[in-house]
Amino acid sequence: MSESNRSGMTRRRFLQGMGATAVLAAGGWSLARPTLVHPCLAATPASLFDSPWLRRVWEGLDPADVWDCHVHLAGVGDADSGIDIGPQLSSPLHPMQYMQRLAYMNAGCANHRGAVDFAYIDRLRNLVEAMPKGFKVMLFAFDRFHDQAGQPLPERSAFYIPDAWAIRQAQAFPRGFEWVASIHPYRADALDALAAAAGQGARAVKWLPAAQGMDPSLPKCDAFFRALADARMPLIVHCGEERAVKGADTHHLGNPLGLRRALDAGVRIVVAHCATLGEDIDRDAPNGGLRPSFELFARLMDEPRARGLLHGDLSAITLRNRSVEVIRTLLERRDWHPRLLNGSDYPLPGILPLILPTTLARAGLLPANAADDLKTLREHNPLYFDLALKRLLNSSGQSFPESVFATRKFFARVVS
Repeated sequence: MSESNRSGMTRRRFLQGMGATAVLAAGGWSLARPTLVHPCLAATPASLFDSPWLRRVWEGLDPADVWDCHVHLAGVGDADSGIDIGPQLSSPLHPMQYMQRLAYMNAGCANHRGAVDFAYIDRLRNLVEAMPKGFKVMLFAFDRFHDQAGQPLPERSAFYIPDAWAIRQAQAFPRGFEWVASIHPYRADALDALAAAAGQGARAVKWLPAAQGMDPSLPKCDAFFRALADARMPLIVHCGEERAVKGADTHHLGNPLGLRRALDAGVRIVVAHCATLGEDIDRDAPNGGLRPSFELFARLMDEPRARGLLHGDLSAITLRNRSVEVIRTLLERRDWHPRLLNGSDYPLPGILPLILPTTLARAGLLPANAADDLKTLREHNPLYFDLALKRLLNSSGQSFPESVFATRKFFARVVS
């Protein structure tokens, strides 16, 4: 069966499953709004199209300029995808992370036994198709953990999403998907892999140092940094604490100050989540000591070496484990706004307990009567929910400008 036919059949099964969910809801199991398990509803209710809050989402924006720059691929490897799930996420012996994985898959509505990989993609494709024409998402591949000699260690890898799977999805749905490579710099073939990714349309490279085991401050990354700079390929790198997937004793690798070497090589860097969670060692202090990772990110943003090179993405900044004051800072630092890029961290916006619009409204960051519309929207389209939520954020009269959401221009420069 061709992939297009398979995709069509799977989407039909997906929509049938959504219909079954709606029947269950109508039967009364969710008379109260769901608060834990995502209901995976389909089409956005017509009533929301009249919402004064949702009408504001696209004001001043061309949907063709809006690329969600932080979207995860996920699965279990049941579709010849090459996806591999490591023991920390697949084994009940690691109960917290095992439950996290189940929550991610529920948020991505990929609960179809025997068709998880395609169910996840089909749900994501349906969400994109429900957005105005031109909107896209950037799909992340994810390389394995590697040791200092550049050898992959599957037993220490939380999960593996090969570049080939991300390419396959972008090629199958070019009007809605772009793709982001993930290449460990210690690999013997790292430079060849980067050249191949650029030639196949990758828009950036994604690193999560704490989970993949690369140290951006080491000289062994220099050749990779030079190649990134020459290719004008952005590096999207997680900084600050990582709670979803972890390597052993590798938290320090996410220190924002460790990116100075890459900046000095001329690499365009996007710090995922603006390092809004956790603490890192202050490498500039005589005696070290821990400082909030966001404080170190702010220091780096203000350094001359970072001008024109260092950016931050807004993925996960509204999660309940983020400080309200951090959100206020991002809104009120108008000098940073030309260097901020929006991403959702999908599927996280679909995990219902992680983002509480009512709490944000109580903090004065959202209009109080917008919260219910946002929560309804999330039950149908978490991508749209994330975009709408951030478009409505406001502190002391300051919102994020349209440029923060018009990300295509930043990433489209990679490929002519």
